[in-house]
Amino acid sequence: MTEPATNRSFVRLEGVGHRYEPDPNVPPVVTGIDLDLRRHEFVAVVGPSGCGKSTLLRMISGLLKPTEGRVSVFGRQVDGPRDDVGIVFQKPTLLPWLDVRRNVLFPLRHKFGRYSRDDEKRAGELLAMAGLESFAEKMPDELSGGMQQRVGIVRALLLNPDILLMDEPFSALDAMTREQIGFDLLKIWEEQPKTVLFITHSIAEAVLLADRVLVMSKRPGSVLELIDIDLPRPRTARSISDTRFGELADRIRKHIYEPDVA
Repeated sequence: MTEPATNRSFVRLEGVGHRYEPDPNVPPVVTGIDLDLRRHEFVAVVGPSGCGKSTLLRMISGLLKPTEGRVSVFGRQVDGPRDDVGIVFQKPTLLPWLDVRRNVLFPLRHKFGRYSRDDEKRAGELLAMAGLESFAEKMPDELSGGMQQRVGIVRALLLNPDILLMDEPFSALDAMTREQIGFDLLKIWEEQPKTVLFITHSIAEAVLLADRVLVMSKRPGSVLELIDIDLPRPRTARSISDTRFGELADRIRKHIYEPDVA
């Protein structure tokens, strides 16, 4: 019997590691990472600072080649940047001389030298989905930090990537804005399903957003546990007060702050 596409490994890491220094006496940043991501699954990654979370993301994106092991997407080895991968960084890095709509369309102009009316229509639809329709003609400095980050997410979605990689995208936001944009991201993800790898330092954020949470060890980073987040969807503010939410957060917290107990 053929395995359903939604259950197949869409992204696979097999014994993946990376070292920036060729000196064998200098430990690698990450080592021995085995991970399977299913299509349209939302996986969050947490771990101590410097454990290689961003390195892991860069290897999946094709921006960095692993020095050990193999990264593949649907069985094909990743050997360079891919068109079906969108990346959202810690800061949206919007171009200050372009308005919101043209910032969203910029990747198309950069890649193909132009964009069509259909592209403009899709940009408008994505902005509306992110609650930014009325801000399309605004300049970046007229937006709040949370709104700028939503523009960055919309820009990453414009090319309709199968994989969305997010490197601590909400880290510069205040707590209330961060929580709200988390719910905004869930809404976008539910309406435009993607395979998401989401790096965060917030345990609560990881539990709120993800289907599974990958907990990494201190450097050299390796997998301590891959935890199923068995909270019902859609997630709401009430999810945070669920007893199970607290149990899952505590389980992750022990790995990071009390590794001998975990």
